[in-house]
Amino acid sequence: MEGMDISLDVLDFYRGKKIFVTGHTGFKGSWLCRLLLNAGATVTGYSLEPESKGLFNLFQLSEKIESYTGDIQNMDFLCDTVSKVRPDIVFHLAAQPLVLQSYVDPVGTFRTNIMGTVHILEAVRRCETIRSIVNITTDKVYENKEFLWAYRENENLCGIDPYSNSKSCSELVTFSYRNSFFHSGDNRALSTARSGNVIGGGDFAADRIIPDCFRAASKGKAIVVRSPHSVRPYQHVLDCLDGYLLLAKKQYEEKERFEGSYNFGPSDEKCLTTGELVDQFCHYWGDHLTWFTQSDSVHHEATYLKIDSMKARTILNWKQKWTITEAVEKTVDWYKHFLNEGNNIAAYTDAQISDYYGSVNKNVR
Repeated sequence: MEGMDISLDVLDFYRGKKIFVTGHTGFKGSWLCRLLLNAGATVTGYSLEPESKGLFNLFQLSEKIESYTGDIQNMDFLCDTVSKVRPDIVFHLAAQPLVLQSYVDPVGTFRTNIMGTVHILEAVRRCETIRSIVNITTDKVYENKEFLWAYRENENLCGIDPYSNSKSCSELVTFSYRNSFFHSGDNRALSTARSGNVIGGGDFAADRIIPDCFRAASKGKAIVVRSPHSVRPYQHVLDCLDGYLLLAKKQYEEKERFEGSYNFGPSDEKCLTTGELVDQFCHYWGDHLTWFTQSDSVHHEATYLKIDSMKARTILNWKQKWTITEAVEKTVDWYKHFLNEGNNIAAYTDAQISDYYGSVNKNVR
């Protein structure tokens, strides 16, 4: 794959850099790898075995990057792999990422999301080449008091469900390592990124609203929505990934000024209810697609969740490029292209990346 001719500074920075991504076979990890390849980076991934019909294989990433199959809980193998690769930058995405699954397997969720963070930070501590590390957590790390306003980075961390709580703990682990081992006398910068609810083509996970929409639409059925009145900070996957890349770059260049914790999400007034999001999906899908409500009274779900991204906008100069309307339209376009021409989806994804950054690469293939 040819590198994209993109002038944006953040992508130019990654050309020739060695990047290590944990959880690279997941939805967000696969998009990140494809984006880094387009920027000209050398990418190495560490993850569990990818699903045969998952995004990693659809993106043909096994042909483009070095990939290690391993459990984030296997610290010895993880440390040996990082030492062998000797990367410049690490993005930690490996996790058990589903709220409902965390109720089914709370022990596994806590083990993966907490000790997995400990293990990758130990691997970083033993590798002198690494300069920048971003631990990807979630907007759900905050103690949700059902406020109508958005949470800032300095507010209390205490997620309720096992997934959210384990990610709150991952934040605390990161804080401890930053202040215990990667302090001012060390040139390695360590930050956490808390992004809003991410949508985009290629998410096939269970119990997520956009994958649920796609599965129903592709079968000509009505969409089942659990909590249509819940307010969430929805955004396109490329918007949050752009934030991660910008943060890793900035702290690589100036550790003391930029490392820390950052929210990446839409502004307060641009947050939608889940029902409004599904309405937009139905509009762009067409075919008289409809939805109905079927509540889940067993598991706790917050009604209001917004995050304040003023710190990222002010300090990093990050901003959301696609409105939620554009994000839904791009997502629907991706899924429709996948249904019609699934074998060509990697090139179509590159075209969406190019569109996002305002550049057309005629050599994308």
